[in-house]
Amino acid sequence: MGKLREPLNILYGDNCALPLALEAMGERWSFMILRAAFNGVHHFEEFQQELNIARNILSNRLSRLVDHGIMAREVMAEDRRKVRYELTEKGVELLPAMIALRQWGEKWGAGVPSTPVLVDTRDEQPIGPVTITAHDGRPLGYKELVWMHRAELQPLGQARARMAPVAAE
Repeated sequence: MGKLREPLNILYGDNCALPLALEAMGERWSFMILRAAFNGVHHFEEFQQELNIARNILSNRLSRLVDHGIMAREVMAEDRRKVRYELTEKGVELLPAMIALRQWGEKWGAGVPSTPVLVDTRDEQPIGPVTITAHDGRPLGYKELVWMHRAELQPLGQARARMAPVAAE
């Protein structure tokens, strides 16, 4: 199998979405605001109180999240001075990334599981680890991955099998 490698000198453009995602989210306070939003915080004052964040930083980060379509800003009809921030569909789709970062932090940072624990509403059991899965649901490890140009992809069943190099005898 080839090395997991992609062009690393391309910081912007169509070839890699990671720099674009980091531009939108790329620092601690944006993730903390997103976490608060996932926990039901909606108003500027609530974010400030819950996160103990400076007003100017909070204002800047909320504006960035709104500009990137991660959160929507709605002026309340009953009091035009009050604004409600809500996760958009685009913002909600960041949940797996947030969970993966939290799980990584539990394993490599804190060393212990966090509490409260995120559970499945059906059976109230903790969620499993966020994993990379194949098109058919099989979990994949790092060594089972390779980068390919989209134009090289073959229809299912027609892809050539990748063989490990045979060691010289």
